[in-house]
Amino acid sequence: MRNLWVLISKPDNIPIVGLLFLVILYTWYSLSKALKNDRQGFLDESTLSEKIQVWPNLVRVEFLGTLFVMVVLVFWSFLIDAPLEEPANPTLTPNPSKAPWYFLGLQEMLVYFDPWIAGVVLPTFIILGLMAIPYIDINEKGNGYYTFKERSWSILIFCFGFIVLWVSLIVLGTFWRGPGWYFFFPWEPWDTHRVVALTNIDLSEFFGVHTRSADYSLNPAAFIFGAVLVLGYYSLIPLYWILKKDKSGLLKKLGPIRYNVTAFLFLTMMSLPIKMVLRIGFNIKYVWVTPWFNI
Repeated sequence: MRNLWVLISKPDNIPIVGLLFLVILYTWYSLSKALKNDRQGFLDESTLSEKIQVWPNLVRVEFLGTLFVMVVLVFWSFLIDAPLEEPANPTLTPNPSKAPWYFLGLQEMLVYFDPWIAGVVLPTFIILGLMAIPYIDINEKGNGYYTFKERSWSILIFCFGFIVLWVSLIVLGTFWRGPGWYFFFPWEPWDTHRVVALTNIDLSEFFGVHTRSADYSLNPAAFIFGAVLVLGYYSLIPLYWILKKDKSGLLKKLGPIRYNVTAFLFLTMMSLPIKMVLRIGFNIKYVWVTPWFNI
């Protein structure tokens, strides 16, 4: 357990430990308020015991909160040294070389996807998806107060995307990735000379279809194999629409445009845990290898 304490007490990792406590605390608090509102049923604001503060009470509380945070940061700077390292040495690369904690999720995603997909495409989809929420959300219930019963689907998707995926990637890259970017238990000492014999293969090779030919050119059969899988995965979007559009009231309210945007973002989000399972469990590197990109 000594190694675990050394790991979580590093100046770089203390903010992440605090992040975990804050995420758990505020998730519990928001859900408890939502469930309380659900038990009350229809909310009449005039009968609520808890009031929302406005000017000038709100500004006073925010000012006091700002002073409190500033005092905490000042004492933090006295007690904990800044995680500064020696000047960069081009002949000596740190092992492991980790990004700042707020970029560790992206660095961990590089293990499972092509660099430009993990570093550009997926973050862009995250930003565009957040921007699209007001336009694809058709649920008019629960506006102005916390509720779980009336927005259970939205809350569960958000918790899965933010907590289960994004926060877990940061934790995984911080506490479970060691030298060589190999997996280490948090209580396990890091061995900088550790060598793990990993044979990463593409999914087509898992089924006996080689990705490259003898001259190292792309095998057309592997290209077609990956294309069928990826395009078949996203073909679930129009297939579900065709089968359910006349039976589902939700699809009728969404309409074809909002449905396609929502379904595309959802399937793209689910591709991350799918690739994580394939890579960690079966050493599958890519599902679809092309001359331009790899998925």
